[in-house]
Amino acid sequence: MSQSLLSTPRMDEVLGLSPGGFHRLAYVEWGDPTAPVTICMHGLTRNGRDFDRLAAALAASGRRVVCPDMVGRGLSDRLADPAHYGYPQYLADMTALIARLDTGPIDWVGTSMGGLIGLLLAAQPQTPIRRMVLNDVGPFVPKAALERIATYIGQAPSFRDGAEVEAYLRRIHAPFGPLADEDWRHLVRHAARPRSDGLLELHYDPGIGQAFTEGPLADIDLWQAWDRISCPVLALRGTLSDLFLAETAAEMVRRGPRTEIREIAGVGHAPMLMAPDQIALVSDWLADVKPAQPS
Repeated sequence: MSQSLLSTPRMDEVLGLSPGGFHRLAYVEWGDPTAPVTICMHGLTRNGRDFDRLAAALAASGRRVVCPDMVGRGLSDRLADPAHYGYPQYLADMTALIARLDTGPIDWVGTSMGGLIGLLLAAQPQTPIRRMVLNDVGPFVPKAALERIATYIGQAPSFRDGAEVEAYLRRIHAPFGPLADEDWRHLVRHAARPRSDGLLELHYDPGIGQAFTEGPLADIDLWQAWDRISCPVLALRGTLSDLFLAETAAEMVRRGPRTEIREIAGVGHAPMLMAPDQIALVSDWLADVKPAQPS
């Protein structure tokens, strides 16, 4: 396969199953289809195209990189019943994707929600995950961070044009840090879709926010799952993050799997892994750290 084809993203899909029936899971794939696999999973309201730059870099280093749109986001189907959005469904869908890829051990890169999905998968017996990068998330998520997310998740704003979408994203996602204008334009390109009335809407199902509004929020505590993980972990933390606290990072080093912490200055929740230095943190670690044998 030519180098140009290896560096070009390829679109594909796999079927997932919820209590409401089958749904399509879209994903973008980069690199040599026969190479070792890295799965990059996005955050709560995001989609797989957040990883375009990281995926291109990892593919250039000889990896097959797969970036899904979780159900209800991006080009994947939306669920008929929003009550089914949650980690049991997400874990089942990722299991279907891993089976579809027909691969051996995998590396996992997960931002926020995507990191928690990886954490829960890595904690399972006979997990295929051999190394894991957690981007600004750990086994403890404070209620205060969830309450901040609840101020915008589940809303359905409309926009007249891309400029309005960009202004919204810059406000809601200011914790992403000092992104370049071209970075914001890339996010805008994949963050909205046209409606029948000609306006634009965000490219995710507002129903994914139902869990944030149907009852009181509480801390997320996954320390028991963390203690069952055996693969090496790199945890990236924005120094201004309200979701991945410094004390959580310190506790992750003291217990559970072998973990390295790298902090990214001037960034909150979550680093976008678009800048060269952030990409290097991930690619260099994956190149240098010996993977664990799947348990």
